[in-house]
Amino acid sequence: MLKIILLLVLALWANASDVRVQILGSGGPELGKRASSGYIVWIDGKSRLLIDCGGGTFLRFSQSGAKLEDLDAILLTHSHIDHVNDLSAFIKAGFFTDRTRSLPIYGAEGNDAFPSVEVLVQRLLGEKGAYAYMSDTLTPESQSFQVIPKVLTQKNNTVQMQGYKIQSIGVHHGIVPALAYRVDVQGKSIVFSGDTNNENNSLGLLAQNADILIADYAIPEHTDKIAKGLHMQPSVIAEVAAESKTNHLVLSHIMRRSEPKINESIKIIKQKYKGKITVAKDLMTLKP
Repeated sequence: MLKIILLLVLALWANASDVRVQILGSGGPELGKRASSGYIVWIDGKSRLLIDCGGGTFLRFSQSGAKLEDLDAILLTHSHIDHVNDLSAFIKAGFFTDRTRSLPIYGAEGNDAFPSVEVLVQRLLGEKGAYAYMSDTLTPESQSFQVIPKVLTQKNNTVQMQGYKIQSIGVHHGIVPALAYRVDVQGKSIVFSGDTNNENNSLGLLAQNADILIADYAIPEHTDKIAKGLHMQPSVIAEVAAESKTNHLVLSHIMRRSEPKINESIKIIKQKYKGKITVAKDLMTLKP
């Protein structure tokens, strides 16, 4: 009987799910010790999703042990430099891997001031792009793998992957078309706010009962009007986390104006939100 029980325990252990999120970059667009925005969702030991790829995430990705071959997709919250700057480097690096399957890159719609993800990729890698020598990557005849940009609307979108689900919704980030993402896998959920001031109240809907909410903490409570038009104040982060009943709040996208006031900001958040709070660091790994 004991042998049978041990065999059952071992079988359950072997089939146990392992979902984690790793912070590649916990900083913003400034020079500093933090890389710019970027995250990996690990599923059963494989780097399946890359969310944003700001400056420094290319190096952090390598340091994490992740593999480009394992990625199912890249998700871009918006086209600000500190969220997309290393994209071309990742695509180029793919030439030196064993990856052959296509790689979808999801992102937002465009407007007169900011390109859609399709236009962004064309301006980088297209025949008339900055790196036109890599234009074959946008074709099935690519020497490495084909890159396929896919636009997500500002409405609620759902993308089904093998074994998990991705949802996105448009969030308010000034005039910048921007998205927040939710990944549901093996009964766990991770939400990435991206940059937003949550003026349209969409983030809380996406984050309902999330195991982890990674919220961009780019400004302190008291700051100028322009910053408030782009980013969530700590009190707004608290409202989203509390009303959505998020289990674990992670503060990331930390900037020079917000980092010195992080203890004060956490006190403000705790007035409304009673769950776990973590301050992000590069290469930190969190389990939902």
